[in-house]
Amino acid sequence: MLAGSSILLTGGTGSFGHAFVPMTLNRYNPRRLVIYSRGEMQQWEMAKTYGHDSRVRFFIGDVRDRERLYRALDGVDFVVHAAAAKIVPTAEYNPFECVKTNVMGAMNLIDACIDKGVKRVVALSTDKASSRSICTARPSSFPISCSSPEIRMSELTKPVSRPSGTAM
Repeated sequence: MLAGSSILLTGGTGSFGHAFVPMTLNRYNPRRLVIYSRGEMQQWEMAKTYGHDSRVRFFIGDVRDRERLYRALDGVDFVVHAAAAKIVPTAEYNPFECVKTNVMGAMNLIDACIDKGVKRVVALSTDKASSRSICTARPSSFPISCSSPEIRMSELTKPVSRPSGTAM
């Protein structure tokens, strides 16, 4: 199925990409493997290993940028979505940035893949996008919360709002 195909890997210069790229090139022999990430330096470093391989292409871009995704998906058959904000303390300190990448970025990618006729998308998930304390006690009017990542992001944004609904 993947042999002779064109594959795009979002977040391709991360730890998953460093394992996925050599395995995919060796096992499936794709026609083209596009490594899509916003890390210019990481792409440059990775190109030292794979730059000689005519099947590998490096594409600077961010899943937050819808137009860039559309350009990157030209002629792509399959997408592996590994781009995400994964470092818990960073995500907890910057919840809106995390939502832009992990939620809005995924939505951008899904829309672009549908519009560009991508055959299949595989999205990675992580167990890291949760509070340091997975289950948190709430005031007596609320049950104990064992949060999903989306709920956790919602919880992190609530202290920013005042009761009147205006931002602090």
